[in-house]
Amino acid sequence: MLHVLPLLFAALAILPSAQRLTADDVARRVQDRDTGRDSRATMRMKLHDRHGRVRERSLTLLSLRGRGTPGAGPAAPDGDRLLIRFSYPNDIRGTGFLVWEHPDKDDERFLYLPSLGRVRRIAGTETQESFVGSDFTYEDIGGREFDEYSYAIVDENASWTPAAGGPGRPAWRLESRRKDASAEFPRVVSLVLKDSFVVVEAEIYNRRNEKQKQYTVGRLEQVEGIWTAMDARMTNALEKTRTDLTIEKMDYNVGLKESDFSRRELERGAS
Repeated sequence: MLHVLPLLFAALAILPSAQRLTADDVARRVQDRDTGRDSRATMRMKLHDRHGRVRERSLTLLSLRGRGTPGAGPAAPDGDRLLIRFSYPNDIRGTGFLVWEHPDKDDERFLYLPSLGRVRRIAGTETQESFVGSDFTYEDIGGREFDEYSYAIVDENASWTPAAGGPGRPAWRLESRRKDASAEFPRVVSLVLKDSFVVVEAEIYNRRNEKQKQYTVGRLEQVEGIWTAMDARMTNALEKTRTDLTIEKMDYNVGLKESDFSRRELERGAS
């Protein structure tokens, strides 16, 4: 689950059957898989609290691939870009989240809250905190720093069966350990499909090594030839909450530019 909404988009990438990948290879292929030059998604988020109450939100997610990644354009920025905007309900309308990834320095994350009328930078110590009250963290949504984790394959011959049924698909079970053991969620065990490098499940452990959260993909479809998680869920067993994400419309290679991911654009989209 290196990238959440990484977590949500992936391209088809077939491996030669004889090729054997290391854990670092698998983790890197998850992060760098081809998802086109850019994408635009219209999404719905449902937050379920411990009392069974449901709050619904609408949002758009824009992404742009950085230089050196599969499918990136000639004018791509140094790293991936991501911009989320909420449009419903009114109490969160205009809220935005912007991520600038950098290959040679720390990623930058910015949150715009209309009630404050300003952009707030998300510090590295906050990346595992809740993203706008959901069960996802800023790190889940905005991506992890690859070098902050070490990786191990714990099962070479795992498989995943879609919720809708059908044959099982071969997978690796990949463990990602945060080098900083004091992190709130220092260990993740992910199920990575071998034919596409999509993360379809992830068990997320807290500092007490309790499995606190579970990420699952409910519906995986090919959109414009790219494997895309159309329905995904994050549950929190300790808090007894869950967050559902559903893609209502997905488009790849729509012609976005680096200027669409500026701080000015983050604030402008709220007006």
